[in-house]
Parts: sequence; structure tokens; C-alpha cells
Amino acid sequence: MKTTTISVILAAGQGTRMNSELPKVLHSLLGRSMAWFTVQASRQATGAQPVMVIGHGAEAVRQNLDGEAQFVIQDPQLGTGHAVQQAKPILQGRSDFILVTYADMPLLTSATLSRLIQAQGSHSGPMTMLTVIADDPRGFGRVVRGSDGKVQAIVEEAGVTPEQLTIRELNAGVYCFTADWLWQALERIPLSPKGEYYLTDLVGIAVVEGLSVQALTVEDPAEVIGINTRVHLAEAEAALRSRLNKAWMLAGVTMIDPVATYIETDVTIGRDTVIWPNTYLHGKTEVGEACVLGPNTILRDTRIGNRCKVLASVLEGALLEDDVDMGPFGHLRKGTHLARGVHLGNFGEVKNSYLGPGTKMGHFSYIGDATIGPDVNIGCGTVTCNYGMDGKKNLTEIGEGAFIGSDTMLVAPVKVGEGAATGSGAVVTKDVPPYTLVVGVPARPLRMLEKRDSC
Repeated sequence: MKTTTISVILAAGQGTRMNSELPKVLHSLLGRSMAWFTVQASRQATGAQPVMVIGHGAEAVRQNLDGEAQFVIQDPQLGTGHAVQQAKPILQGRSDFILVTYADMPLLTSATLSRLIQAQGSHSGPMTMLTVIADDPRGFGRVVRGSDGKVQAIVEEAGVTPEQLTIRELNAGVYCFTADWLWQALERIPLSPKGEYYLTDLVGIAVVEGLSVQALTVEDPAEVIGINTRVHLAEAEAALRSRLNKAWMLAGVTMIDPVATYIETDVTIGRDTVIWPNTYLHGKTEVGEACVLGPNTILRDTRIGNRCKVLASVLEGALLEDDVDMGPFGHLRKGTHLARGVHLGNFGEVKNSYLGPGTKMGHFSYIGDATIGPDVNIGCGTVTCNYGMDGKKNLTEIGEGAFIGSDTMLVAPVKVGEGAATGSGAVVTKDVPPYTLVVGVPARPLRMLEKRDSC
């Protein structure tokens, strides 16, 4: 008979050691809140939407995880046992097991949580706890076992005896309970001297009842890094980044220096792409196959086709089709679309514009709010003067095969026809007919051009 498990995630604490106005569980790792990682692992392990117990910064947590979890409020906040108790009204009778985790443990994997659930499913006792073997207790309680090897108690760091200081097995604070036992046992947790109810006391309650408490040791100690300070946050970020980068390398992506490569969780990368150091891939960036990125490149919410090369450049909300190369020191802003085979050289900036197939923009130019046809040559120092005195952005259109001479100022709104050309230093204030050469300030027609004529 199939059993069901629902996760309760504890996220109500203030996290005062973070020294921040932001709720602790909303601090970011690889572009996502630490709470998001815990929710995803819980959902994957249980197949059900988790319940998150919130308190400090409750509304901000709700907004960050909208639709990802159910929420219950812990107010006042009287300890971990009291926190789990807040989920009882909506969970009692709904599942066979209750998985309890913390929102400040973002490195826990769904595989480990699944192992914990499976262990409890084959266990005759009411609970299975996750433990870790480590020399540094990091504030975790020590797991005390009897002569028969069974778990007898959890002793918090403040109360350990000299003999217990040598214990290296630590309580990670993650549990899987038989649901019916948990809901009634929570009522029997004693009030601590601090006026709180601790979930760890359930171990003693089970032992007194003659029930078995099972322990499952986590395979990778990094999984149970709990975040209480910015130092811990940096440790978790490094571990998570190493894990993600390793997965991409195993999927066929080359990283010259993985430690100096930053990839957020929603990024996708095609195989045979090479990433050089100091490259940052943010947001929902998508990278095709056989690309070369970096060094010193930043991509945010950008889509890149196959066989593209981006050197030492910043791309934000841009789209590159196949075989585009750009950089160094290029900047593509939101709404930029570079068609197949476009070349964008050093110190070029493009915003909210389309550059047609095969168009070349060598260096030191700005293109904004423009539509540029195929095979256009844009000379050094070209600027689309798109911002009018009325405060509005105006459009520039350049036809197929046009030649824009160096230092041309295109005063929008303006159109340059197919095959037309501008002389160096021209200030174009009026539309240029097809196959016409214009020069001067303001630009005026000089002569007609043949289709294969050049300037």
C-alpha cells in the first residue's frame, strides 16, 4: 500500500545573526532565496506541496514563495516543537508521515530526504532522524547512543558532559515522523527553562515509551550546512555553486576555472560550450551549443543561439541568434536582437534594437530604438540620436546593405534606405532615399549609388 508524506518547513525565526532587515530565509543563493531551495527539495522528495511555518517577515516570505507552499503563522514563537504544532490543524489525517526540515538548510537534496522517508517507511518506531559525522558541531546537538547502539537522547551543546564532547555524531535537525504519533507526542513536550518547546525532546519521549528512534547518517556533510550568519551564507553559496557547476560539466559544458564561474539555478547551457573565468550567468539565461563565453562576461535573462562568441561583455535581456560574435567591452541592453552572423566589436552598445543577418558594427557606436536590415555596415562612432527634446524615444530604420560612415549621427526619427550610404561625420536629420550617398552637416544628397558601388 502506497504511503504519503507531507513536509513541514520551519521558517519563522528572526535570524538576528544575519544583521539584516531581510528575513533570513530570503537571503539569496545563486539567484534564489534559501527557502526556495528547501521547498524544491521537499516537493521532489514527497510529491506534495509543503507547509511552511512562518513568522518574522511573514508577508515577504509569502510573496517570495507564492504558490510554492502552504503557509501557517507561528505567533508567538515558542520553539521548534510549537512551530510544528501550528501545522497540525491543516495536516492531521492527511498523510502517513511528516517530514520536518528547516528553510535555512538549502543544500539538503531531494535524494537525501527521500532516503530519510524510505528509512522511516521500513522502521517500526515513530521517527527517523538525520545525523551527520563531523568534528565541528556548528551548534548541533550530539547524538547519544546506548550500549546496544540505539539512539537514547540528543544533548545540546550547552549541556554536554566532558565525555560527550568526544561524540562526533550530530543531530542535523531533520526528521521523518509517523504522523499519528507526532501529533499526539507534540502535546507532551515539556516547557524548557527558556519558555519554549523543543522538537528534540521527542527523542526522549519516544525512548521513555520504549519506542525505537532510528538515525540515518547523511552522506555529504555539506548538505546540512545551516545558515545563521553571512559567513555560513558564503559557505553554502560556494558549496551550491560547486555542485551546480559540476553537474554542468558532466552534461558537456567546459569550464576553464569552475571556481571563477557563476551560474544561477534557472540558467540552461548547451553541450560543447566553453566558459572562461569571471563569467556570470544570471536569471533565465539560455545558452546554445558550442558557444564561447568570457572571460569577464555577464549575461542576464539573455538567450544565445549556437556557436556564438561573447568576450568581456554585458548582455541584459538580449537575444542572439546563431553564429553571432561580440566584444570585448560590448553592452547589449533590454530588447536587443542580433540576427544570425552579426558582428559587434569593442565598445559597442545596443538597446531595444534589431540588427539583421550579417550586419557588422565594428566599434565605438551606440544603436538605440532601431531596426537595421541585413548586411549593413555601421562605421566607428555611429550614434542613433534617439532621445528627442519632447522626452520621447524616436525610431531609426536602416535598409539592407546600407553603409553608415564613421562618426555618423542619425537624428531620429529617420530612415536610411536600402543600399544608401552616409559620409564620415554626417549628421542625418532627414530620410535618405535608397542608393543615395549623403554627406555634411546637416547631411544632403551628393550622388546616386550603384548597387555594387562603395564609399
